[in-house]
Amino acid sequence: MPRRNIKWVNGMKRWLKYKYLMLIRARGGGAKVAKGFSIGIAIEMFTLPTAGLAFFFIFPLVYLLRASFASALIGFVFGKIIYIPFSFLNGMVGGMLLPKHVHIHIPYVPEWINRFMMYNLKLIVGGIVDGILLGLILYLPVKWLIDYVGNKRKEKRKTRRLQIDG
Repeated sequence: MPRRNIKWVNGMKRWLKYKYLMLIRARGGGAKVAKGFSIGIAIEMFTLPTAGLAFFFIFPLVYLLRASFASALIGFVFGKIIYIPFSFLNGMVGGMLLPKHVHIHIPYVPEWINRFMMYNLKLIVGGIVDGILLGLILYLPVKWLIDYVGNKRKEKRKTRRLQIDG
């Protein structure tokens, strides 16, 4: 591997470590980071059927709830990883929540497009519900994890300081 590529990889590692430390040291603590993560994962659960436009909901929600934008993006990416198994659940939940008499019928288009639009509507409705529930469920574990790592880091620095001084 050329030397230039090694520098690029090392620079990327340093940048990722820096961003990780910024999340751990965030002013609002674990709550701010966990709120952002929950927002990101909740939005991802209904972003695919909306052709990616739901992504723009992240900005106002992060601002209104005073969450971390970086952790919202991490939650969004994590949601992309787990979306495929959840899409089946989203479709089932959306099918249960939508009234049975709701059907999409656009005249002069093939029937498969109408079925496709109806399934997307089920994915959106189910994704909103599942995303909110998943965000609420993951809030506390993420908060506890961030607080745990931050406290462990503080204790490690404190013991190191005591060893140097004493």
